[in-house]
Amino acid sequence: MENLKAYIESGVLELYVLGDLSPEEALHVEEMAAQYPEVVAEIAAIEQAMEQYAMQNAVEPSADVETRLFEKLGIRDEYEIETVSMPPVYTEEPKIVRLDGSDGKVRTLRYALVACVALLILSTAALFITYNKLNDAHDQIASLNLDKQKFAGVVRQLEFDNKGLDNMVAMNDSKEWATIRMAGQAFSPKSKMNVYWNKKDKTVLINYVAMNLPKTDAEHEYQLWALVNGKPVSLGVFGKLDSTSNEALQKMQTIQEAQAFAVTLEPMGGSVNPTMEKLTVMGGV
Repeated sequence: MENLKAYIESGVLELYVLGDLSPEEALHVEEMAAQYPEVVAEIAAIEQAMEQYAMQNAVEPSADVETRLFEKLGIRDEYEIETVSMPPVYTEEPKIVRLDGSDGKVRTLRYALVACVALLILSTAALFITYNKLNDAHDQIASLNLDKQKFAGVVRQLEFDNKGLDNMVAMNDSKEWATIRMAGQAFSPKSKMNVYWNKKDKTVLINYVAMNLPKTDAEHEYQLWALVNGKPVSLGVFGKLDSTSNEALQKMQTIQEAQAFAVTLEPMGGSVNPTMEKLTVMGGV
């Protein structure tokens, strides 16, 4: 019933009564009327309202309009002379015949003119109402789509965070994984990050959920280093993720032994040697 109420209030029935619908749209209205008595009642109410409006707002034409109308109808005066031809034996005097129907014609045309004006006003009002309703509906749809996108983004973020947290718990509980917590350095004191190093197969993983690094620009990315016997060894580059379309964990290059791990900000593609003035985080094993 809510859909039927919305359909009745949409303004399409007013356009149907005014004859402003296409044949296909008019056929749809008639099909709805055949199914729902409420639609029939609404159409009848609209027709009655238009008729009452036309009658209540009838405009008395000026004398000048009436004169021009009579001229268009070929009526020169209240009476018109008609000449009747008779047989040649004699000629009948012209007769004056009263046009009794002339007042009725004028009155009918007057009502028709007023009805046309009223229908024009109602059509304009109906179109204006329909236009406003369509705009409101468009705004509501846009708002709902935006809310849907925000909700989907929140859900993806929660799923991403939850997966990352589950991985952290599993690794902390496992004896095979060593968690190296790296703290911020002078370049970025508030930064922090965890590296997970598997003691058995020497796999190195980073967890984006346990990472707090400044966002990189289009020309830089982060590079992970392992300090082996006092020398830095590159374990690969990674970006600071702002999207949940990636996995929470990223596998880096393996390392057999290391005394510490560190991250520096480097040009895209990484560097052969770390840029020490851009040392972001560091932690010992």
